[in-house]
Amino acid sequence: MTDETRTKSARARHHWRRDLVELAALFTAVAAADSVADTVVHGANGPVLLVSSAAALLATAGFHTWWARRHGPAALPPAEPGREEPEACGSTALWRMRTTVRDEPGSLAALCVALAHHRVDILALQTHPLADGAVDELLLRAPDALTPAELADAATTGGGSGTWLERADAHDLVDAPTRALTLATRTALDAAELPLALRQLFGRCTIRSLPGTDPAVPPEGTWDETVIRLPDPSGGTITIERPHPPFTPTEFARARALVELDARLGPRVPPLSDVLTLPEGNEITVRRAGPGDLAAAREMHDRCSPATLSRRYHGPVGDADRYLRHLLSPRFGRTLAAYTASGRLVALGHLLWDGEETEISLLVEDAWQRRGVGGELLGRLVAMASEAGCESVYAVTQSSNTAMVAAMRALGLPLDYLIEEGTLVVTARLPREPARPAARTGSSAHKR
Repeated sequence: MTDETRTKSARARHHWRRDLVELAALFTAVAAADSVADTVVHGANGPVLLVSSAAALLATAGFHTWWARRHGPAALPPAEPGREEPEACGSTALWRMRTTVRDEPGSLAALCVALAHHRVDILALQTHPLADGAVDELLLRAPDALTPAELADAATTGGGSGTWLERADAHDLVDAPTRALTLATRTALDAAELPLALRQLFGRCTIRSLPGTDPAVPPEGTWDETVIRLPDPSGGTITIERPHPPFTPTEFARARALVELDARLGPRVPPLSDVLTLPEGNEITVRRAGPGDLAAAREMHDRCSPATLSRRYHGPVGDADRYLRHLLSPRFGRTLAAYTASGRLVALGHLLWDGEETEISLLVEDAWQRRGVGGELLGRLVAMASEAGCESVYAVTQSSNTAMVAAMRALGLPLDYLIEEGTLVVTARLPREPARPAARTGSSAHKR
């Protein structure tokens, strides 16, 4: 007989004995209850005794209910002397925290206990391993009355050092793997998304694409605390900078993975286009432009007057063609082109990533100005900037360029104006929700 068989047999005998004991106890209880009932009912004061017993039971139940409601569950322990305890159910705020802890058992637990002491809820946690410790990145929900200094002190009490804090919002509630996959998908669909993907991956930072090959940057890139440099698959160098917190090896690996994905996929521009009918009845096709439109853009330059080129490029007219290769590169932003039905390029609109800011610009051939083409391009560029998460866009033009000012005002967005030595900078603050191109009177569009 195996050990398993003996165990099953012992359990069966145990259950049989317990059943016999329970059955005997049941018979005994029934017999005792019958005996007591006969004695009470047939006694001289039987009915009175039964009624008194029922009343006593009801009174006991009522007293127990009153006692439970009056005293309730045990109260929380009193707060420490001199420290005001924050309300548990008051308003809260989201915070992003980074702090460095020792790489030893219990260090994370000590940090969590210190934060819990201030009623701080940890919603998400990422760990960035270092050579001599670990950087914990936490998404926190803290009482609104809790100050940044108190949060930092709590992290220090829990063993953290070099603590960095920043207000978070609902977008930070997305977990890190989901965010990375979403950014990789956007990068795979559109080469112009790489700078935006890097900016959203690391939060507030400055992304620059520098022309020319830097011999100091190896093929795998370099990382120096607050600066990451990687070879640009389109040529040149991509630089990612932020003053704080320092980049970790994990973040350097993420940036390198996104750039490698872009390099493997090569140049790509979404093929969608819109056919617009202008108020006068002419049709134009608006689509994304890229390096393949360079020849058509140079021909349009030849048809533009020197005054038009000067208003657009703010410099010598002879240098206009030199800017086109930079402007049409998807690494520096997005470009929209307007083509006539005969295939002639008549307007270009650029959305340029300028560090943490975004510039918007237009060039419309003289014969097609004041016909609604520039307004159509501008509305779509602003919608693209809003969908990319930009907070504002700015346009640099001459103070005498009333057409550009009118087009910006037609957007219906809050505008700020700055004039300096004849140069006008118009900044439009974008809505939080993604904007859509506004439908204009007398124009229609259909996708191709």
